[in-house]
Amino acid sequence: MRIRRPDRKNAQSIIESAERDMKFTLSLPISKESSATIVRNIYESFRKLGDAVLISKGIESEDHIAPIRELANINIPLERPLGLIDNMRRLRININYYGYKPKIAEVEDAISLSNDIFKPLVEEIKKIINDN
Repeated sequence: MRIRRPDRKNAQSIIESAERDMKFTLSLPISKESSATIVRNIYESFRKLGDAVLISKGIESEDHIAPIRELANINIPLERPLGLIDNMRRLRININYYGYKPKIAEVEDAISLSNDIFKPLVEEIKKIINDN
């Protein structure tokens, strides 16, 4: 990780990008052909949220682990644990690097997770960024 100047404006832009991407991704029909794209995009939207928090603190991450850990450290009551995002990170690795084709049930679980925790997480991260 590299230390930079905190950049609240960039962090807000990243959050907006994550929201747009998530909205589009959730509009895609679930199929064998779209399964990998849906899982990757949902994961990427969560990763962007973690990046936004780090950037607002003046930290530039060099991998995907730091942003996901940053999300896991957020203490808000949610319907499902934030640690499940790390499971999605591992699933994305299998998709991207080993040619894994996610099952429809895995896609539905990723969608369910995003429906349960994405919006409350976005709202909390906006508060965190405004407090920094």
